[in-house]
Amino acid sequence: MLYLQEDIAEHFLEMLKGATEEMQGGDPWSHATDVGPVIDGRAERGIREHVEKARSEGRLLWQLETPSKGHYIGPALIRLNGIEELEREVFGPVLHVATFRAGEIDAVIDAVNATGYGLTFGLHTRIDDRVEHVTRRVKVGNLYVNRNQIGAIVGSQPFGGEGLSGTGPKAGGPRYVARFTEPMRIASLPANGREVPSEKVQELLDAAAPDPDRRDTVTLPGPTGESNRLSVVPRGTVLCLGPSAEEARAQIETARAAGCATIGVAPGLSGEGNLDGTLDPAALEKLSGFDAVALRGGADALRPLRKALAAREGRRIPLLSEEDLALRLQLERHVCVDTTAAGGNASLLASVG
Repeated sequence: MLYLQEDIAEHFLEMLKGATEEMQGGDPWSHATDVGPVIDGRAERGIREHVEKARSEGRLLWQLETPSKGHYIGPALIRLNGIEELEREVFGPVLHVATFRAGEIDAVIDAVNATGYGLTFGLHTRIDDRVEHVTRRVKVGNLYVNRNQIGAIVGSQPFGGEGLSGTGPKAGGPRYVARFTEPMRIASLPANGREVPSEKVQELLDAAAPDPDRRDTVTLPGPTGESNRLSVVPRGTVLCLGPSAEEARAQIETARAAGCATIGVAPGLSGEGNLDGTLDPAALEKLSGFDAVALRGGADALRPLRKALAAREGRRIPLLSEEDLALRLQLERHVCVDTTAAGGNASLLASVG
């Protein structure tokens, strides 16, 4: 998905078309080939149907010819009003483009974040304030400024997303190896208490607010002319379920120390943002506004919560049962900036691959 500020859209699309027309389709073993075939006939049919639908609706701006034999799709450019019109990922040589006005940048960021996906995001600008603003608000694992979005290097650009694009800590990052170990878990007995209405829990979730400015950043090594910064940010709102009041309070303390908002539900639990009682595991399938669930328990106690979380639509919500929750309560975001493209050097900016 490509967003273009409308002031430069026409000229940019002209250059993009010219560059695209230079691409060669063919045998992927050949060094002269830029675009190989898609994986199989099913993928080809799905992508072709998507392109033809856009053609019939007058949204296909152009498409290149392809070799006649094989599962090839000609690189295509499709116009959209915004990323919200994409119902699925079209995994092929298809680029979608939308335009926006300069003052609408926050609406663009909101639309991108609302998809639930968050792997990579590219930004081209010579305005430092715009870089800072976008990197603060976009919820993606890797953000590249004034350079391409490929070629992540271990130790310099740890790689990995969040939301529907997230699988855990970043590959090649300082927290990666630890996730290959088995965490210590201590099983607790289920606590008895009256069941809390899910509506009460939802009211607290709606009012919860994680710290939006909490960010711990370190600078990573990289080549001259490139800045690499790795930040950890709060995961969001954590539902702390104990099962005892003492265990819930410990979970709340750990989550708040990480910058997360918390909602506690456990028998005997008191205080603002907490509820005295137990939560029906099935309620986790429908509740909204939380980003993780903390519960200490054995396999039997955890199973119904896992089933409810797995049945949810959209991004995956983790169930945290480890003794030490701290590392699971933060997300990693990496920003890579090609600093040679700053300062208004248009020729350098244009040469970024």
